[in-house]
Amino acid sequence: MINIVLFGPPGAGKGTQSEKIIDTFGLKHISTGDLFRKHLGEGTELGKKAQSYMDNGKLVPDDVVIGMVEDFLNANTGAKGFIFDGFPRTVAQAEALDELLGNHNTQINSMIMLDVPQDELKKRLLERGKTSGRADDQNEEKINVRIQEYLNKTLPVAAFYEEQGKTNKINGVGTIDGIFEEISSAIEAHL
Repeated sequence: MINIVLFGPPGAGKGTQSEKIIDTFGLKHISTGDLFRKHLGEGTELGKKAQSYMDNGKLVPDDVVIGMVEDFLNANTGAKGFIFDGFPRTVAQAEALDELLGNHNTQINSMIMLDVPQDELKKRLLERGKTSGRADDQNEEKINVRIQEYLNKTLPVAAFYEEQGKTNKINGVGTIDGIFEEISSAIEAHL
């Protein structure tokens, strides 16, 4: 089983590259955004718990998010592996994910970190904002806040996987295919 964490700041190209990784390696895509929409839409117990926190303007606790991830793993037991996109976002989530995967007799094989300079990220997000319709891609102030959030809260996750020897820093500037070749080599090295 191959389990990959795809990591990088907003605008690094995670969406584009995750599609190529899924197609090439036959992995199931786990996006916490998709999981939230599923559980909220279906009114599951986990969805109701998440909604109660969100209704009060609070972050959904890690145990609820991990519960959603576990539900997805249990529903896809025959998968070749998983690509975690946008998760884990904190070291606590990374530790919980390691424990969860250990209970399923598997682990994270590799953390792919797309590295893109901040000026390039801003340029990409503003360009994407012209067609995406996302308000947070159209406002440079909001883009700066998102990048800062990533640097402050999410970047420590890279150090967590670095300690395990699983972090692969990939230059996220170049052609889509060129970047994907580097990603593929990094994944294959950890199989």
